Amino acid sequence: MHLARLRLRDFRNYARLDAAFAPGFHLILGDNAQGKTNLLEAIYLLATLRSFRGVGGAQLIRHGARGYWMAASIVGPLRHEVKIFWSPRQRKLLLNNQPVRRLADYYGTLRAVVFCSEDTQLVKGPGRVRRRFMDLLLAQTHPPYLNLLQRYTRAVRARNALLRSRRWDEHALAGFTRETVAAGAEIIRLRRDLLPRLAPLVGAAHARIAPPGEALQLAYQPSSGELDLARALEQSREQERASRLTLVGPHRDELALLLNGKPAAQYASEGQKRTLALALKMAQAEFLTDHLGAPPILLIDDVMGELDLKRRSGFLPLLERNRQAHGQVFMTCTEENWPRELSRSLHRWEVRQGSLHPLA
Repeated sequence: MHLARLRLRDFRNYARLDAAFAPGFHLILGDNAQGKTNLLEAIYLLATLRSFRGVGGAQLIRHGARGYWMAASIVGPLRHEVKIFWSPRQRKLLLNNQPVRRLADYYGTLRAVVFCSEDTQLVKGPGRVRRRFMDLLLAQTHPPYLNLLQRYTRAVRARNALLRSRRWDEHALAGFTRETVAAGAEIIRLRRDLLPRLAPLVGAAHARIAPPGEALQLAYQPSSGELDLARALEQSREQERASRLTLVGPHRDELALLLNGKPAAQYASEGQKRTLALALKMAQAEFLTDHLGAPPILLIDDVMGELDLKRRSGFLPLLERNRQAHGQVFMTCTEENWPRELSRSLHRWEVRQGSLHPLA
């Protein structure tokens, strides 16, 4: 799978862009604040319909414009054409010129893994960041998962609305509780099944880039504890009445990251957190490759310059495997810090004030 063509209109600082990309390694050079990261953000948005910077659609519109538009040609087993338009008043998502009615019908059209400075939030950020990490992996590899997650989210929102109302409708609450349990129990099962397949990949990646003697452990911790979800919700009823919120379920679960037996968020150094976050993203890319038989597009945002020799040496095999599988990589950096180890076959581009130009 690769991105063959990308067109942007009024996206971030790109008034207009039209570029064709071959498979292989694309080095995006340029000074700071010229639009390198914005280009990677656009590709990631095509893959996940989200910004990896955690911002909403309004922040992606070029200053003074009414909305942004993007289009892409994606080549895999089949060729797909994607078009997205977003404005405060109108949103459109077209796949092969047909409106996308369900997001599950779109997910998997383009698969991408991003490496960026925000990745440390996987370790030190709130639990929702780690839940989103698991959910994205499952949505990209298990097509029914996204619909299941949407079912659960709707049920919890409706349940919370009833809990906040002045007069409870016990019959309606029981109905939404049943839907919460039905969807939530399946989400918990799928997340639990994911961990034994993901954890060895994270551990192997961490061993390649971390100093000797650092033992890493991943554990999925449901908020329901050892109880099944229905029983846990029943036991939390009094607390729910006081808080007016659903307190137990997959939306409160945690992916625990332990380094030498201690929570990494509290006890790991900043360097250890960066190493652990990098290992998680490397494992994400390898998991998708193993599951789907082809590598995802790798988006690497000025990360190599931050890596010491050991972490860089441990990261390069992932890029080499991607090259051997005829995958596609987009890496941003400045002229001063681009990795010379990759110089054998590169497509070089320069970004300057929102314009992208190929370099000889």
